[in-house]
Parts: sequence; structure tokens; C-alpha cells
Amino acid sequence: MATLNLHHLRYFRAVAHDGNLTRAAERLNLSQSALSVQIRKLEERLGHALFERRGRTLHLTEAGRIALDHADAIHAVGEELTATLAQTGRARAALRVGAQATLSRNFMIGFLRPVLGRPDVDVIIRSGGPAELLAALETLNLDLVLMNRPPARDGVSAFIARRLAEEPVSLVGSPARIGATRDVAALIGEHPVILPTRDSAVRLAFDALASRLDVRPQIAAEVDDMAMMRLLAVEDVALAVLPPIVVRDELNAGRLLEAARLPDIVEPFYAVTLERRFPNPLAQALLEAAPAR
Repeated sequence: MATLNLHHLRYFRAVAHDGNLTRAAERLNLSQSALSVQIRKLEERLGHALFERRGRTLHLTEAGRIALDHADAIHAVGEELTATLAQTGRARAALRVGAQATLSRNFMIGFLRPVLGRPDVDVIIRSGGPAELLAALETLNLDLVLMNRPPARDGVSAFIARRLAEEPVSLVGSPARIGATRDVAALIGEHPVILPTRDSAVRLAFDALASRLDVRPQIAAEVDDMAMMRLLAVEDVALAVLPPIVVRDELNAGRLLEAARLPDIVEPFYAVTLERRFPNPLAQALLEAAPAR
């Protein structure tokens, strides 16, 4: 099988991201006809049309979208190689971290504290869902992803999940709402609750606990964002089911109280990386500084 011409991939990637052959040709300092020839050669090599024309704009075909994913990945690997080897062993200046949207911000800051505020380090944090963050990790657009559950293992992805810590989960609410009651069954039975969404491991564990206690909770809200759960608890909408670390400042200030620890329910925290020949040394240093569990 003949090797792909990387110049063809570079030209294709430029046109795909621009969506316009003329502008891409100008940017690449090529004639439009010469660029068209290069794209056509790549299409002949792959055996598929990569673009379809709609008016004056080029749109990727299904094969074109697949080709662009691979071209972007190849481009990212090339940039990583150049940047890594050019540093001659020095620590990289940038750390790109993905954080699951439901993750405790207090935990995240605690994990990143060794690099936060360093004048020689640029920390870039991207929040999102697990699927999009893991996809960015696979394409080398992220160095590390913080999650509350490990990714599914299969024979294709080279993810490495390291369990960093686990935090207990409690019923948390305003002092006026909680009063003197500390019994878990009584609290769940008497007060509405703010819960994580049903795809959360904490939610599954809470539902099992409620079933064992033979109580039917009144659900005030189902939320997939820890920061929103914290705000709702502070507004005294209901009791919140979350790790106390999420509301540490409010607990210290007395605006919220930890009513009761929920037995056998914890929220784990994972750092997920990708098997790489040149891993980011900043990410490696953070993982080494964090005690594995």
C-alpha cells in the first residue's frame, strides 16, 4: 500500500477548515488550479470524494469528515513532536486540562494548585462532557482529563485512568432547614432534595439507599452541575446530595450545614491520560504529586 503524501493532507486540511478553495490557495501561496490538483490526487489516493460544492462553498462529504479527523490528529502529533524536541528537556510552558462539568471545582483547584500561579506555566482549562473531553484527549488537544468515573476500556483507546481520591457524600442544607435533625431517613422523608442526574454514580447509590431505607424522596431538582447544586442549596431550595468539598466555603462560613453523611456513598475522582511517547512533563508531575488510591 502506497504511503499517503503529507503535503496532500496539509492542503486538504487547509481547504477543509477554510471551506473556500480560493482563500485557502492564497493562504498557502498556491494557484487555485494547483491546489485543486493536489486535492484531486488525495481523493484518487483515498478512493473517495472529500468535498461537495454547494454554491460557492465547499462542504465535506462523510469521507471528508473522516479524513479531516485523521488529518487534524496527524497535524497535532507533528506540532507536539516539534514543540517537545525543541525544548531540549525543559518543562513545557502549557498544560491543557479537561474537567468534567459535574466535577467539584474545589477538588480541581486543589489538584492543580502546584502549577497555578507559576509564571512559567500557562494552564488552559476546558470544561465539558466526558465524551468530548476524551475525544480531545485522543487528538492530543488535551494533556489530562479530570473525571468522576473512569472511561470504558476497550481494545482501541489507550486511556490510562488513575484514581486520585474519593470524597464522602452528604446531605447539605441551610441551618434553618436542617434544624436539629441528623437522621438520614427522616431528612430524606421530610425535605425535598437536589440530586445529580440519573447517569451519575452518586445518584444510583442514593436511589439504592432510599430504597433500603424505604423512603420516597421528593425531588426538587436534578442537576448535572455541582456549582448549580451549590447555588440551589444556598438559596434554600432543598437539601443537596453532594460531597462537602463542593460547598467547603459555605460550610466554613456557616451558610450551609452538613446534615448527615450518606453511608457507603462516595464520589471518586480520576485523572485520565493517554499513552504517549512524549507526555507533558507538567501533567506527569501533577500525577506524581497526587497520592494514588
